[in-house]
Amino acid sequence: MRPPVPAAEAPHRSPLLRVTSFVRDKLGHLLHELAKFGVVGGVAFVVDVVVFNLLLFHASGLLHGKPVTAKAVSTIVATIVSYVGNRFWTFRHRKSSGSAREYVLFFLLNGVGLLITEACLAFSHYVLGLDSQLADNVSANIVGVGFAMLFRFWAYRRWVFPEIPEDDALTAELRQPV
Repeated sequence: MRPPVPAAEAPHRSPLLRVTSFVRDKLGHLLHELAKFGVVGGVAFVVDVVVFNLLLFHASGLLHGKPVTAKAVSTIVATIVSYVGNRFWTFRHRKSSGSAREYVLFFLLNGVGLLITEACLAFSHYVLGLDSQLADNVSANIVGVGFAMLFRFWAYRRWVFPEIPEDDALTAELRQPV
């Protein structure tokens, strides 16, 4: 590993090294968060798919023939897993702006994500008539979850776990219940 280039020599570095440094400095944190978000999302996704399929297609499936209801239940269970993973791992370095506010926003935004997923599933199942197990899983767990994931990552960073400037961090900390 090369030692860091002194500031006086920095302008003489190659353009590739300057671009690499810029990306690492400016985007490294975002990529790190995105990777953690992906791991948490992957675990929540597995929970979501397993619960969905057990409720809908298992021999004693409690919600057999009710794909939208099964998806709502599986998404709620996965949302709880996702909250715990994101709050205590992905975004743990970000100051909390208040547990009740954060919790309400997280579940509200997941409700929007659920609506996105449900719309994809309902359209495929009821409008297009694609009602096989494979079609329900593709529309709900690939297309719907994919669109909802993009929305949630953007929304979590913006509203649920926002970056709090240092001077505001003390104010937020003082508002926390003891």
